[in-house]
Amino acid sequence: MSRFLLGVDVGGTFTDFVACDRETHAVSAWKNLTVPDDPTAGILDGLAALEDPGAVRTLRLGTTVATNALLERKGARVAYVTTAGFRDVPFLQRGNRAHHYDSGWIKPRPLVLRRDCFEVDERVASDGRILEPLDDEAVRELAARIAAAGGIEAVAVNFLFSYLEPAHERRVRERLAELLGDVPVSISSEVLPKWKEYERASTVLADAYIKPVVHRYLRDMHDRFRAAGITSAPVVMKSNGGEMTLAGAAAQPVHLTLSGPTGGTVAARHVAAQLGHEHVVTFDMGGTSTDCSTIVGGELSFTTSFELEFGVPIQVPMIDIRTIGAGGGSIAWIDRGGMLRVGPMSAGARPGPACYGFGGEAPTVTDANLVLGRISPHRFLGGEMALDVDAARAAVAAVGERIGLDVEQTALAILRIVNNNMVGALRTVLVERGLDPREFCLLGFGGAGPLHVADLLAEAGIPRGVVPLHPGQFSALGFTFADARVDLERTVQMTSARFDGERASALLGDLVASAVAAMRSQGYEEPVRLERALELRYLGQNYELELPYERDDFDASTLAALWEAFHARHEARFGFAIPGEVIELITLKCTAIIETDKPRLAPLAARAPAAAYERRTVWFDDGAHDTPVYARDDLAPQQRLTGPALIEEAASVTVLRPGQLLEVAASGHLELAAAP
Repeated sequence: MSRFLLGVDVGGTFTDFVACDRETHAVSAWKNLTVPDDPTAGILDGLAALEDPGAVRTLRLGTTVATNALLERKGARVAYVTTAGFRDVPFLQRGNRAHHYDSGWIKPRPLVLRRDCFEVDERVASDGRILEPLDDEAVRELAARIAAAGGIEAVAVNFLFSYLEPAHERRVRERLAELLGDVPVSISSEVLPKWKEYERASTVLADAYIKPVVHRYLRDMHDRFRAAGITSAPVVMKSNGGEMTLAGAAAQPVHLTLSGPTGGTVAARHVAAQLGHEHVVTFDMGGTSTDCSTIVGGELSFTTSFELEFGVPIQVPMIDIRTIGAGGGSIAWIDRGGMLRVGPMSAGARPGPACYGFGGEAPTVTDANLVLGRISPHRFLGGEMALDVDAARAAVAAVGERIGLDVEQTALAILRIVNNNMVGALRTVLVERGLDPREFCLLGFGGAGPLHVADLLAEAGIPRGVVPLHPGQFSALGFTFADARVDLERTVQMTSARFDGERASALLGDLVASAVAAMRSQGYEEPVRLERALELRYLGQNYELELPYERDDFDASTLAALWEAFHARHEARFGFAIPGEVIELITLKCTAIIETDKPRLAPLAARAPAAAYERRTVWFDDGAHDTPVYARDDLAPQQRLTGPALIEEAASVTVLRPGQLLEVAASGHLELAAAP
C-alpha cells in the first residue's frame, strides 16, 4: 500500500531524505553522500533504506541539474531567433557594470554564440499592433539555416513586443517543430511575457540552453526509478517553492533554476506558524553554500530579479533566496597579503574536508568545528562515518603556522571569518531591504547551520533563534509540505490618467485562465486557489511596488480604492506618498495553487528531562569549557538548558554558547535566546 510522502534534496555534498508515514505520522530522515557525476545513483543509494520502494505514494525532488548546467556552462548549443535588427541584444546587454571603476571588466558571456543568432522579418508595435506580418517562407528559410549550422540542440525565440502579441512566436514554434523535428523550441511570450528586451532574451535563452540537459536527466531518472520499484510518478520542486510534474519541468526547465534551496524556506514558514513567529530570517548552511531568505508577516518573499552572474538575468518568479559560498566544506586559505580567508572555494563531497579521510588536505569549516570539540568524531552522521581528528588538526595547524596562531586559535579564527561572511548575507536580506534584525527570529538549518546559529545571534543582533526538527534534512522535509504552484506575470502598461479597465480586465482574465490551464495540463484536477497582484509605481519611477488584488475585473469604484492603496503602500515602504500623482500599472500577476497532501508531525511525547550523556572540552571565544553533551532525541518538551552545551543528533549538532538559553518547544523545535 502506498503510504510514504518522500522528500529528496540533492545537495553538493549530501543527498537528504525525509519519509513521512501518512498512517502513523512517523518521520524518518537520513542522508548519504551525493554522487556528483551521477546524482540519480546517489538518490537510489539512499532509497535503498526503504524496505518497500513501492510504498512511496509521492516523491518530491529538489534537483541541481538545471543550476549546475547554467553555472558550469554545460548546456546545449542554442539558436537565437529574433526580430530583424535585434540579433545583438544578448551581447549588448545593459549599460551598467559590475565594478564601476574597473576599466578591464568584461561583460559575461551570453548563453549563445553570435554565429547562432538569426533574424526574421516581422514587427509588432509597442501597442501590440502587427506592423509587418510574419512570412511563412521566411520561417522555412530560417529552419534551413538552423539545420545548415549543424549541432543546434535547441531554439530560443524572442521577438520584439511579443509579450503584447505572441502570434508570431507561436507560429515560428509550430513551423520549426514541423521542419526541425525533435529540436525543442522556447518562446519568450510563454517563458517571460514581460517588457525589457534583454531580460526576456536572457531568460528564454536560459530555458532553451538547459532544456535538452534537463529532459535527458528527467527521462533517465524516471526510467531508473521505475526499475527500482518506485511506481509513483515523481515531481520536482520549482524555484517558486511549488511542485511541478516531470512533463512540466521538461517543457519549461528554467523554473528549476533554484529548485533545491526552496524546500527549507517552505518548511520554515510551517515552523514559524507553529511557534508563532511572524518574522523569520532563514539560514541554510550546507556543505558548499549558505542560503538566506525572509518570511515577513508569515508570507514568503518572492522575486524575479535573480541573476546567474552579474548581467545574466533569469527573471522567472522564485523565492527570494540569497546565496554565498560559505559552507562546512569552505576552505581556509592565506591570501597574498598574508590574511586568513575562508571560501568561497569548497572541498565538496570529494575529496571533502581533511577529516573525511578521502584525500582532502586543505582545512575547512568542518575541520575547525571538529578541532574545537563541537563535532564528535565518533557520532558524525549518527556514527555511520568516522572523522579523523588528527588529519583535521594537521590541516588547521598548517594554516595557523603561517599566521602565528596555535591550532585552537586558528580554528576559532576560521569560524569568526565564516560567521562574518554569513552576517553579511543576513544583512542583504534584512538591512538592505529596510528590515530590522531585532524584529526577526533566526531559523538555522542545513547540516552545518545549527553549529553556527548561536554565534550568529550575537554577531547579527538577532534576539531569538530556532533549530527545527531534522535540520540536516530540512529542505527535504520542506518538499513534503509543498503545494503545486504556478506563477504567471504579464506586462501591461497603463496609467491612472488613461486606464482602460475593460482591456485590463480581459488581460487579467486571460492570465487567470492560463494559470489554471497550466495546472490542468500537468494532470492536476483538484480545486485551484487563485491569488492576484499588481505591480505599480509613480510615473517616472524605476521600481515597482506589489499590491494584492482580489478581483477579476477593474471598474471605477475598485480603481479609486486601488490608487489609494498604492499611496498607502508607498508611504509605508518609503516614508512618503504623492497624492494626486499619476500612477502607472506595469505588471499583472496571477498565482494558482493546488494544496497537496502534507504530513502531520506529532508533538514530542512527555518524558523526564534528559541528562547529559557525556562532557567534553569545547572551545569558545573566551577559552575552553567543560561542556555537557545531550542527545536531542532524549530532550523533553519544555526542557530548558543554559550554555555552554551541545545537542547532538544524527545529521547535525546545535551549539549553545556560554550564557545562552535554550528551550525545547512542544513540537520538538529548539528555541534559543540570548543570555538575560
